[in-house]
Amino acid sequence: MVKIETFDVEAWMDKHENHCAYNIAETCCASISIDELQALSEDKDTRPVFSTSQKLTYGAIRGSDELRSHLARLYSARLPTAFPAENIITTPGAISANYLTAYALLGPGDHVICHYPTYQSLYEVPKQLGAEVSLWKALPENNWTPSIDHLKSLIKPNTKLIIINNPHNPTGAILKKPFLEQLIAVATEHDIILHSDEVYRPIFHSINPIDSGFPPSLLSMGYLKVIVTGSMSKAYAMAGIRVGWVASRDSEIVEKIAEARHYTTISVSQLDEQVAAYALHPNTVHSLLARNIQLAKTNIEILSKWVLKNEDEVEWVKPLAGTTAFVKIMRDGKPVDSVDFCKKLIEKTGVLFVPGSECFGQEFKGYVRIGFVNHTDVLKEGLSKVTQFLRKELDSVEFAE
Repeated sequence: MVKIETFDVEAWMDKHENHCAYNIAETCCASISIDELQALSEDKDTRPVFSTSQKLTYGAIRGSDELRSHLARLYSARLPTAFPAENIITTPGAISANYLTAYALLGPGDHVICHYPTYQSLYEVPKQLGAEVSLWKALPENNWTPSIDHLKSLIKPNTKLIIINNPHNPTGAILKKPFLEQLIAVATEHDIILHSDEVYRPIFHSINPIDSGFPPSLLSMGYLKVIVTGSMSKAYAMAGIRVGWVASRDSEIVEKIAEARHYTTISVSQLDEQVAAYALHPNTVHSLLARNIQLAKTNIEILSKWVLKNEDEVEWVKPLAGTTAFVKIMRDGKPVDSVDFCKKLIEKTGVLFVPGSECFGQEFKGYVRIGFVNHTDVLKEGLSKVTQFLRKELDSVEFAE
């Protein structure tokens, strides 16, 4: 029997997210409705979001041609060679894409290096499959960027896969272009596959695209043995359609993942894929992303002012991208117990945060994850409640052990 550890962040959200007044833990851009999506499109009248006459078969097993062509177009931007649509496979969400990548490629005897802290399934699923996992740790004193020298020290003769998350959950940090170039050099030297979870791309709210460090998708940097996973959930504000994808220029890797996929979901819902294709169509995608990036820019400023207002109790490394911030809560200069803090916070105020020490690793004492790209009024009101809690109730919260 496979040993399955509790998926701590999902267990926490499952327990609390439908019973709070202010969900400032959600990692998606504020969710959008079909009506709102259609209103963003430049073609509101002639093109339906989905067909009601199409037969509900399994559909295209590897993903609809329209959806995959839109994704290929996005990955081909500013590149001399177009990305082939046949090298994309759709999945029920990025969590399935990440699972299939591990399931297709890893087993006993393999070694994996995983960017850390991060979404738990990225390192737990390889363990479940029998692979050995080393955590490539990022630290706040280095702006949550891990060390290339540390990476080199972790590599073994049987290292098969290096996993990164860029932009990063929970910190909102990014691995910049020069860093990615160094990463590719290391992977090339040792013939290691790179897997980049890019579900928060392209929500870049605090770095300019003309910045020399601005990170391209790893898929566009010339290394063949790259796998990228993405989703409609985070940057595209549509977690309610379960659509994700796996993309690689290496056709052999794509075929291995396709074979593994036959044993899992077979295909993705036709209706979900039609909605995703509508959202990623050139008539819609630019307005949709503009809406979400502007929301992120507006809300990061609100969060920044809140951190400054509460600087005696709160510290952070300001995020550059994505939808999350990893914030340290202190009392008298000492980190509080983040689980006790989050439990008392929701009891007293209805505000939901995620406790870092429970959901991302015991070493993250005092840390909480905030999901800030929700509706602006929810963020404002929720943070106001947190400020009141810090003033009146923080003394009741236990210190971290």
